[in-house]
Amino acid sequence: MSTGPQPTPGPREEARTAPASNGAEQRTGEGVSAPRPQRPASRAGSEAAAAVQSGTVRGRAVRLKDVHAYYGDVHAIRGVDLDYQANQVTAMIGPSGCGKSTLVRCINRMHEEIPGARATGEISLDDVNIYGPGVDVVAVRRSIGMVFQKPNPFPTMSIFENVAAGLRLSGGKRGDLKERVERSLRGAGLWEEVKDRLASPGIGLSGGQQQRLCIARTIAVEPEVILMDEPCSALDPIATLKVEELIEELKTRYTIVIVTHNMQQAARVADTTAFMLSGELVEVGPTDTIFTKPSNSRTEDYVSGKFG
Repeated sequence: MSTGPQPTPGPREEARTAPASNGAEQRTGEGVSAPRPQRPASRAGSEAAAAVQSGTVRGRAVRLKDVHAYYGDVHAIRGVDLDYQANQVTAMIGPSGCGKSTLVRCINRMHEEIPGARATGEISLDDVNIYGPGVDVVAVRRSIGMVFQKPNPFPTMSIFENVAAGLRLSGGKRGDLKERVERSLRGAGLWEEVKDRLASPGIGLSGGQQQRLCIARTIAVEPEVILMDEPCSALDPIATLKVEELIEELKTRYTIVIVTHNMQQAARVADTTAFMLSGELVEVGPTDTIFTKPSNSRTEDYVSGKFG
């Protein structure tokens, strides 16, 4: 796949101002519990909300059509068709090795960076096929950011420089950098916790703070889609709660895709849930439907804990 000029952005989605549904159910044992209650806003959530109120909605729809992915001769993803709606959270669930992370890495063209790996099919950001001829891969990854399973702040950089790293690569000015770093840290619900130690090493933060620092680094370059590959798997319950509250707030500005093995987490944060098995998309639908009335028996078996 060749590289060339950055694709022309398609039309932006209009702001969605209605609050997210709180009807998602949580799985307990073999059944599904009552709808989850409304959580009170935390400082992190309030910071994020304040940070995005004055911003424009940037989330864009992502459409996958007949996507296949390979590791050498291994056929890991098999003909997936899936739409990610703008400014919504879509959870990818399924057992280990089913292809969730591989599919997500195809969305910002990271999969092809693995020796012998390749992908076919069409993935569109609005109306632009990111696998089309002449597409700038760097521009794709700027528009589609990624947060990884394990927090990965740059070990030799301060908190400030971790957030500013991508901005410097794009030629941001020092004055602009300070403003955008602060805005990004506020957007990640971290500003009040670190504002007096911006020159301290990023790796000196707690695990949950490091993950929110990585989220701040991702949103600093103003993407339109954020991919999260099990972002809470290495965090304690309190840090996990803060990240989940951030996800709820950040979707007002970004389209978010989250890979998770935690069924309760999917029920709490996702508007839509997609279930994968053996490299295939089994079922996708509103989260409360997937957890209470799935149409496929394999989905029901998985969410009720019969396998996986």
